[in-house]
Amino acid sequence: MLERFWRSRRIPLAWLLLSRQPLRLAVALAGIAFAGILMFMQLGFRDGLFDASVTIHKLFDTDLVLMSPRTMSSIGMAGFPRRRLIQAMADPAVQDTTPVHWNLLLWKNPDNGRTRSILTLGFEPSDALFDEPALKAQAQVLTQKGRVIFDERSRSEFGPIAAWFRQGRIVETEVAGTRVRVAGLVSLGPSFGADGNILMSRETYLQLVPGTPPGSIELGLIRLVPGADREAVLQRLERALPDDVRVFTKEGFEEFEKTYWRTSTAIGFIFTLGAAMGFIVGCVIVYQILYSDVSDHLPEYATLMAMGYPLPGLLGVVAREGLILAILGYLPAYAAGQGLYALVRSGTNLPVSMNTPRAVIVFTMILVMCMGSAALAMRRLGDADPAEIF
Repeated sequence: MLERFWRSRRIPLAWLLLSRQPLRLAVALAGIAFAGILMFMQLGFRDGLFDASVTIHKLFDTDLVLMSPRTMSSIGMAGFPRRRLIQAMADPAVQDTTPVHWNLLLWKNPDNGRTRSILTLGFEPSDALFDEPALKAQAQVLTQKGRVIFDERSRSEFGPIAAWFRQGRIVETEVAGTRVRVAGLVSLGPSFGADGNILMSRETYLQLVPGTPPGSIELGLIRLVPGADREAVLQRLERALPDDVRVFTKEGFEEFEKTYWRTSTAIGFIFTLGAAMGFIVGCVIVYQILYSDVSDHLPEYATLMAMGYPLPGLLGVVAREGLILAILGYLPAYAAGQGLYALVRSGTNLPVSMNTPRAVIVFTMILVMCMGSAALAMRRLGDADPAEIF
């Protein structure tokens, strides 16, 4: 039995050829890992920026959303008549609504006096706005005019607002040139279009933006009765409401924002191109390594062919080399990607994280890169003619 096992065992020729020169193997794995890291970062930045563009959108407590057809994205919201929400209430499946003002206003850093745009949301404190429990508990502090709730996850450029507020200090500053006082904190997070957020009542908002047309809002949130068919209600509202509003599901509202950044800006193209460049660089590195390996061992391959080994079997050796390189090169790229994602999150607050689809995509790209390079290097085996080499 031992003799039968010894005869049937397969020699790991592919691994032996790769590990024969450890330095070359290390260089190959470093090149593949670098290409993988580049693809991870480019795709991670792209997806993270798209996800960051809907940070606030995801938090809204709503089933349907009304928005002006003139709105292109969250950085340029157009107004529409508030009475459209009242008209929507005529549908029996509509439970309640929330009118929302949405605008970028100038926030004055109370620490150094510098101004910076901040996303400002105005709503009725008695209405539901976010799923955030902390906001529901403290929204009533906004009933007093001139009070705002500050997003503690806003970037540090807005000042040490959260730290001062927790110390019990009275935090006052200016928004759009008008004095306001921070009356509470909420944890929302910055988006791609805004580095910070504040919430206030509609009364305070209209005081800060006196030029707002009477009865105009930028966003309308519609909540349906439990069990209602959202798509059916959406279609009924589209038929019932005038053309000066558009109706979205919450998911459609998020996708509308992502589509703007994906198609109307160069973001998607730039990061996708970066990932493609990493792929090409990896292909060149792997091809050079495998081609050199086959060339260096061409006499050995010729000897095996003279001994009766079929060419397809030898081609399989090169293919296995490509597979080994893909697996060993992917592992450090994945580990480094995790670490770099954590670094980006801590430094920018962008929602950049590893997920299964991206991990699979990058591994597939590395696998295609290595196997494709191996296929090109296989052509060198055609020169392994024992009669010519010896």
